[in-house]
Amino acid sequence: MNTEHTIKTAIAALRAHTSRSLLTILGIVIGVAAIVVVMALGKGAEGLILNEINSIGADTVVIQPGTGDDFTGFLLQTITREDLEAVQEAQRVPNLVSATPVAVIPDVAVYDGSTYRPTIMGSNAEFFIDSFDIYPESGVPFGDDAVESQARVALIGVTVRDELFGEEDPIGKYVSIKNTRFRVEGVFPESGSRLFFNVDELVIVPWTTAQTYLLGTKHFNEIIIKVDDTQNLDKVVFDLTTTLRETHGIDPGEEDDFVVRTQQALAEQVTVILSVLTAFLTAVVAISLVVGGVGIMNIMLVSVTERTREIGLRKALGATRGDIRTQFLYEAVMLTAIGGILGVLIGTVIAFGASLVLSLYVIDGWAFTFPYAGAVIGVVVSAGVGLLFGIYPATQASQKSPMEALRYE
Repeated sequence: MNTEHTIKTAIAALRAHTSRSLLTILGIVIGVAAIVVVMALGKGAEGLILNEINSIGADTVVIQPGTGDDFTGFLLQTITREDLEAVQEAQRVPNLVSATPVAVIPDVAVYDGSTYRPTIMGSNAEFFIDSFDIYPESGVPFGDDAVESQARVALIGVTVRDELFGEEDPIGKYVSIKNTRFRVEGVFPESGSRLFFNVDELVIVPWTTAQTYLLGTKHFNEIIIKVDDTQNLDKVVFDLTTTLRETHGIDPGEEDDFVVRTQQALAEQVTVILSVLTAFLTAVVAISLVVGGVGIMNIMLVSVTERTREIGLRKALGATRGDIRTQFLYEAVMLTAIGGILGVLIGTVIAFGASLVLSLYVIDGWAFTFPYAGAVIGVVVSAGVGLLFGIYPATQASQKSPMEALRYE
């Protein structure tokens, strides 16, 4: 029996029980669709974060506390004001253009009885304006003089304005953070999420003011460095590392208690983290493919029993064991391959819809990315599942005796 005839016979057998065939591949469809959705959203998140990282500029270097092996470094206090002053010395880091510290204040903002928990940062407003192109829509940003004088001023996002002031104009009004009053100097326009924070939920105060009045510490969560030329990135990283090891008193051979990252290194780290997370979630949802494979094996065994007389008749007409086994394997593989294709189509529609909702209502800039690798993997793996779980039913069918099969009622 040639391959073409075997395929036609398999298709006819599947069409004879269309409803049962669709129910049989339901687990495969769900599993493949879930894989496509997870990989598409993972790629979308990766693209969004990488775009935001790149928006800061390739000429940016970030100093953070810790070793960089995990996320606990953000909570450590190893980057100080002395470090900031040291790296700003021209003889130590000659290719540095500017250094902007960031200190995060985990607290609430209060105005006239209204309370809201924004993202409060002590930093330099000009850095955010230049890096993210988000000049205040009303009011004016505070400058270096406010940082030097430890002025109690603030810039806020639109969500903070709406939650605390409602329809009232916030410019010139005072919000309280940790019992310290800050005069609102400006309001950022609606901008959505940028990198690891939402501009609309942001409050920026001078970093000197944050350390003196809000934190009572000289530590930073990170220092962002601008370099004069991207070709000097490696040199700046070396100079920064040498300077910080000296200011921290780290002896040769001892591990750094800080990490210096370029934007490229940060992008690579984000890519690795998201890839591992996506792979893990894909492996979890792929379990449903195994469940679907077991269901296919059970249905194929039922099909073998129902078609016992057909098997006997085909053997009586000259079909070999190999012909019978091949036909049932084709049916199993075609069934799961169809399930894989349907899963890719359904998963793509769901992923596109989810990306559209995310971009419109949750995170600006989220783009749908079709996971070609996920689609190929889904179809190939689903076909492989059909082959794997179809072997036993196909073997059972091929081993039936023609005489006994013809006598089967």
